[in-house]
Amino acid sequence: MGRWALMRKLRPNPTYVPQVRPALPYIIDLLPPKAYPDNASTSLCTKFVHTSTNKIRCPVNVVVWTPEARRVLTGSTSGEFTLWNGLTFNFETILQAHDSAVRAMTFTHAGAFLASTDQSGVIKYFQPNMNNLAAWQGHREAIRGLSFSPDDRRFATASDDSTIRIWAFEESREERVLTGHGWDVRCVEWHPTKGLLVSGSKDNQIKFWDPRTGTALATLHQHKNTIQALAWSPNGNLVASASRDQTVRVFDIRAMKEFKVLKGHKKEVCSVTWHPIHPILVTGGSEGAILHWDLTTPTPTIPAASPQARAALPQAHDSNVWALAFHPLGHLLVSASNDHTTRFWARERPGE
Repeated sequence: MGRWALMRKLRPNPTYVPQVRPALPYIIDLLPPKAYPDNASTSLCTKFVHTSTNKIRCPVNVVVWTPEARRVLTGSTSGEFTLWNGLTFNFETILQAHDSAVRAMTFTHAGAFLASTDQSGVIKYFQPNMNNLAAWQGHREAIRGLSFSPDDRRFATASDDSTIRIWAFEESREERVLTGHGWDVRCVEWHPTKGLLVSGSKDNQIKFWDPRTGTALATLHQHKNTIQALAWSPNGNLVASASRDQTVRVFDIRAMKEFKVLKGHKKEVCSVTWHPIHPILVTGGSEGAILHWDLTTPTPTIPAASPQARAALPQAHDSNVWALAFHPLGHLLVSASNDHTTRFWARERPGE
């Protein structure tokens, strides 16, 4: 980053991007992904760096980067939060946060608080120093999805009781119950800038909601099986859905059309995340594979051919990849798995 800041001062013109030379010694010239706006290949995190495992081994369900991106926080089936160092990847601290499996957690956009939910339907607030501020029963069953509104004043929870609830954050008060899904709601994601929610359920449907009125705006029924995970692209125009029908579908919400179908997983797809800078989508499957999809629109050679994965890690884990998270700068990827490990992946070196 420091190098890049210096170079930006010294660059000959505003669009100048240094050439990456394809040989290993030039690793020292590699800049953060943001320096290469048109070169998505500088963001493929496929190089294995480290495996982090707790002493008491149990499946890791969720993983997030702390707001200042110096640490990684994971939540496991035993209800424990574990903090890992984001630079050396070693263990920092562990905390028994919940009495049952941690199912979802997110930091507010401002980074001042963390909200987490568990298998028994309890919602908890924490400060970044892991001080527990509040806890209450939010749903009668497991809460599998949690997402904050762009201004952090509200958040939405998705539960196995087939409802989505919208909560006022400060008062921990329920504002609205969104009903319309016919079965467990697996995931809910708030649009990065707008008042718009998207949810995915075991009834194979993706629904869009207006959080102000609680009405369902649209329903997409493209998948043949449970929607396991959803993710908005950073600009908010596309939403990606991972399903048990082994496909990942990308929808363009401006036209409410299916933009791409990504087929490449051998088994059901469990997790999906977008790169913070480039149009790269990363998906994790239950066979333990992690696939990178490059959605920069190239000239289609074969019309309407389904795109191939740009990079594949077929044996990234030994079991389901439950969660994926990119470092905010886009140079590291963390994956959390059912094989009790958290793994860190870095970008390839020049020439690889």
